[in-house]
Amino acid sequence: MPASSSSTTASASVSGEPSINLGKSKGRRILDRVEGFATSVGPEAIFRGSIGGAGHCIVYGCVEGDCDIDGTLVVAEGGRWVGEVVANNVLIAGQVEGSLTAREKMEIISTARIHGKLTSRVIAIAEGAVHDGELQMGDVTRFADRRDAEPRGC
Repeated sequence: MPASSSSTTASASVSGEPSINLGKSKGRRILDRVEGFATSVGPEAIFRGSIGGAGHCIVYGCVEGDCDIDGTLVVAEGGRWVGEVVANNVLIAGQVEGSLTAREKMEIISTARIHGKLTSRVIAIAEGAVHDGELQMGDVTRFADRRDAEPRGC
């Protein structure tokens, strides 16, 4: 995935699933369809610039800039994005300051903290997630993330 400028190294290797507790599902969740990430910004990295192209991208560190990708963007828990985001699918578990646009689906995990406009046809927001801004969508689904819940007895 090409990038314009960078002040600190952002790794461009294929990595595994993010370190956010999403578990496995039967294909409804965004990460259920992602088999690897073409671009990865590590936990201690700061990337400044634009990201564009095809492939999935995961952010554990900090990105200051905009993106338009043909793939899935994940801002993992502990990750931070400042800028405008456009991607096919967007999953947020970290912090975002700026507008987020998902062409297909957006998923907001309970640890997410977002300040900005959200735009997507379908948006799923977990209980506990914080969003301060405008919301523009077709359908909104609110859910309790049962993947994090402790097993319950009878």
